Amino acid sequence: MRAALYARYSDDLQRPASIVDQVALCRRVAEQIGAEVVEIYTDAAISGFASANRPGLLALLEAAHRRQFDVVIAEAIDRLSRGGSGAWSIYEDMQTLGIEIVTAEEQTVDEMKVGSKAMFSAMFLK
Repeated sequence: MRAALYARYSDDLQRPASIVDQVALCRRVAEQIGAEVVEIYTDAAISGFASANRPGLLALLEAAHRRQFDVVIAEAIDRLSRGGSGAWSIYEDMQTLGIEIVTAEEQTVDEMKVGSKAMFSAMFLK
């Protein structure tokens, strides 16, 4: 199974080492599920609310459409998106493409986990 890792931190008040830490955690998850890491995508000091301004996420989505990996691994759903519709959109895209999302926090991501995390993320942003 081929894995793409995604890591992000939201603003310049956070530490850049956060991405290094997230990637290390995602590598451990990949090892636990028997996946080979084929690519790592990152976005530094960019909000997770909108996807249009995140080159790392956009590259991950493009690679997904080219079927370059079988699973996306992130620290948590909110690393992929802080916006409710964004999280749901990413989840639906991956489902349509047959790509699983696994996170260190939620493990295998399903509709219930995306829905509840999206709701809490939206509340967090307010």
